[in-house]
Amino acid sequence: MTARQHPRRPWRQAAAIAVIAALALPLASCATNPVTGKNEFSLMSEAEEIRVGTETDKELRAEMGVYDDPALQQYVSDVGTRLAAVSQRPQLPWHFAVLDVADVNAFALPGGYVYITRGLLAYLDTEAEMAGVLGHEIGHVNARHSAQGYTRAVSVAAGAVLTSVLFPKAAPYAMGTAAGLNILFLKYDRAQEVQSDRLGAEYTAKVGWSPKGMEGVLEALNRLEAGTDRRGIPNWLATHPPSADRIVKVDPAVQALLASRAPAEWVENRDPYLRRIDGLMFGENPREGVVRGNTFIHPDLRFKVRFPDGWAINNGKTEVLVKAPGDEQAVMLLQLVDKPEGSSLAAAAQKHMRDDGFELLRGDTSTVNGLPCFLGTYEATVEDVGIVRMQAAHIVLDRQMYLLGGLTPRSQFTARREAIASSIASFAPLGREEAASIRPSRLTFTAVRQGDTWAAIAQRNGGLVKPPFLAVLNGFGPDEPPPVGRRIKVVVAGR
Repeated sequence: MTARQHPRRPWRQAAAIAVIAALALPLASCATNPVTGKNEFSLMSEAEEIRVGTETDKELRAEMGVYDDPALQQYVSDVGTRLAAVSQRPQLPWHFAVLDVADVNAFALPGGYVYITRGLLAYLDTEAEMAGVLGHEIGHVNARHSAQGYTRAVSVAAGAVLTSVLFPKAAPYAMGTAAGLNILFLKYDRAQEVQSDRLGAEYTAKVGWSPKGMEGVLEALNRLEAGTDRRGIPNWLATHPPSADRIVKVDPAVQALLASRAPAEWVENRDPYLRRIDGLMFGENPREGVVRGNTFIHPDLRFKVRFPDGWAINNGKTEVLVKAPGDEQAVMLLQLVDKPEGSSLAAAAQKHMRDDGFELLRGDTSTVNGLPCFLGTYEATVEDVGIVRMQAAHIVLDRQMYLLGGLTPRSQFTARREAIASSIASFAPLGREEAASIRPSRLTFTAVRQGDTWAAIAQRNGGLVKPPFLAVLNGFGPDEPPPVGRRIKVVVAGR
């Protein structure tokens, strides 16, 4: 959740609407696939791909955020541009961006828009591996996988968007369809992934990077998969098939490419890559708030709130969504109210809820830890759920209004009311000193000493990352010892 105010419609909804509009063409047509050379059924022309990508890119950047490091952005763009130039569709208006997202992910939109998260950059070890990731995503665009995914998603998107547009605060209930709009446009089948792995290796080899970089990426992801489940918010591990079998399938192509040049001619560029990511933010960005246990803290906006024990906290760019364990229909929501309208706090709160289809049952002006507040109970009707009830507080802090509330089907509200009320009562200002103490963790480097273990290295650098993940971060399994003298990544507290 950022201090910036965004349009109230999330990018995923706008993307779906744009796609539906793009696909509402008079006639479908056949087109030649740029990679396979075969004719295939297509509802999107190249011009439509570019238009959809351009429109969705704007919303995506606002929703997810672009990492604030111009030099790193240029570096990634330069590598991506070189790869795109040797691909099957060099004429596309290619764009590459590093997203300010801690999750391990990379994806592409139709029309030549490719994204990689800072979270994934942290786990890569060479420039050749980064080129492999970008090449893989370029492959999805060139083979029209993104466009095909959009086509398949049209009917699903239409229904989900309708619910969310009518009742934005009821959007969590729309996320059950197709595993949520978060991954609606990102998931490819196994054959498409293997094809893009091969294309990524081919593009990197054409430029001169070692095609083994593609295998290195898959090996890193395979290590992550071994210690990470696939639940929670979507990332590469959730939206891509398991990596182990993909390594086997791409290896023949990699070996054939390696045989086309002398070993000394291939470039990996480990040291230049590591220099580029020295100081890279790791984990949560405090400017968007951080989660400490069951407490959400926002040092920039200067507040904190405690959510119920065991509830899963998902900190998005525009809101914080908190889900009850084992119950997708019981959620809490925290968001900055964009341009509240009303002659009083009560009037502004009621209009905000009324605009989203909620009717006030009862409410009153009060205070929460000394802050002005309007606390109300509301109801709305949501398709496929029925009547939902929400206890919501509109709280004013530093001339900004926040919505903090809990939403459940009406039949569950009584059982959840105490937990929701307790969280609302915990909203409190954050002291200047406490806010200043919350800083981002960052990557830096150290040399492995004689006798070092991953546990000793982690402890020596503040213990911010557990030893098994420190090993994976550096391309090793948890049971593999760190090589003496090797320069490795460590995570340290920000200064």
